[in-house]
Amino acid sequence: MHRRIRPSVAAVALTATAALLAACGAPAEEQSGPLTFWTPQSTPERVAAQEAVAAQFTEETGIEVDVVPLAAADQDQALVTGAASGEVPDVILAGAAQVTSWQSQGLLDTDVVQEALDTLDPATFNENALGAVTVQDADTGESTVAAVPSDGWVHLIAYRADLLEEAGVEVPTTVAELAAAATAVKEELDLTGIALGTQSGTASGTEGIESVFQSAGCRLVSDGEVAIDSPECAEAAGLFKELRDSSVAGDYDVESARAAYLAGDAAMLLFSTHILDELANLDEAVPPSCQECGDDPEFLAQNSGFITVLEPPSGTGSGTDSGTADEAAPAQFGATLAYAVPARANADEARQYIEYVLGEGYADTLAVATEGRLPLRTGTPENPTEYLDAWGGLGFGPKVESSVAEVYGDELVTAMGEGMSAVSRWGQGTPDATLAGLVATQGTLAQQLDPLYRGTDPAEVTRQMAAEVTALQQDQ
Repeated sequence: MHRRIRPSVAAVALTATAALLAACGAPAEEQSGPLTFWTPQSTPERVAAQEAVAAQFTEETGIEVDVVPLAAADQDQALVTGAASGEVPDVILAGAAQVTSWQSQGLLDTDVVQEALDTLDPATFNENALGAVTVQDADTGESTVAAVPSDGWVHLIAYRADLLEEAGVEVPTTVAELAAAATAVKEELDLTGIALGTQSGTASGTEGIESVFQSAGCRLVSDGEVAIDSPECAEAAGLFKELRDSSVAGDYDVESARAAYLAGDAAMLLFSTHILDELANLDEAVPPSCQECGDDPEFLAQNSGFITVLEPPSGTGSGTDSGTADEAAPAQFGATLAYAVPARANADEARQYIEYVLGEGYADTLAVATEGRLPLRTGTPENPTEYLDAWGGLGFGPKVESSVAEVYGDELVTAMGEGMSAVSRWGQGTPDATLAGLVATQGTLAQQLDPLYRGTDPAEVTRQMAAEVTALQQDQ
């Protein structure tokens, strides 16, 4: 779930791609130009903010930095091409699935990553985020950290406290309670209980399934065995249908779900942390439009609460699919970014840059897009919450007029840290990560939603899901 893409982004991406060969760094032994940094944060405003951080690094170290905006798909292709020619960037900010894939292909220098991580102290990083960028060898079981975690976002539940009270509903703490609350709101108020991505066969439906299913204790794969047909997953499918059926307006995609909550047409919303600035009327492109918002533009921010972690059912694991997860550990859908260093890059300068942007320059780095870049390094050994606290004090949204702490309070800042600590994706840190990625990108599970909606037994639906996932697994 990402922010809307402004038209200027395409021009920036095309320019970056066209200049790619010039922007790549030379092999380390021939390095004479600036350090080259690829980033997916590619809007003009975000590029300018990252260039400001790079300028601070240059002033501190004397090392010049060339910031190259490059979308994830372009990064994948360009890194393979650059690796073949020996011309690679020095540092890449990329998603967890990307860096683990690159490591599996032998494209990264993980020794320098481990050096930077050791200097910064692994204990100061989000444990799940480290797991997301860890590659486990299928034969030896040996684990390698592919990149240094930086930041990310997490799914949360925004809820109208006034509407839940009117419906006589307590704030839910589990997926089962969430479904019951959504149903009660619809019955009592004739209003959508919860808006979330439920459209069959779409990316929105795929995201909604993984988010709800894993929070309900469902695993896609466990120790290499497809597990989506388990009793926990069948129950999750039933709860997903109940959540979907709480809508009075049919199925939503991500954008229409957000619009429903902003218009006051839904009592709850499953969305990413990107909703924070929009609820507070800090994004002119996506203003609150509820009836009360005309007189009070901050009405939704003042009357919304947030659930950042849903408790799993007792007796289930975290959904990390490793087979060794702690019992009843929460698992929230989200996305994380990390700093990777390609093989043959200028390792020493790359290490210095990573240590800077995750240390002295960390707060300014997070401020590039505060509501979507929550810290995965929450603090230092001396001050364990230093960077989380700093994040809470940063301006957020396009207007950058107020901080999260000012608008929502310090309690939400702490809760956001708890949500990020629970971020987990199916397959992460295991040999099954590739399969999980294929299931997500191909929309395998979302294509089975229509039968579920027509009344097919959830257990039968998840058995069919398992058959489709198994077919993918056999084709790998």
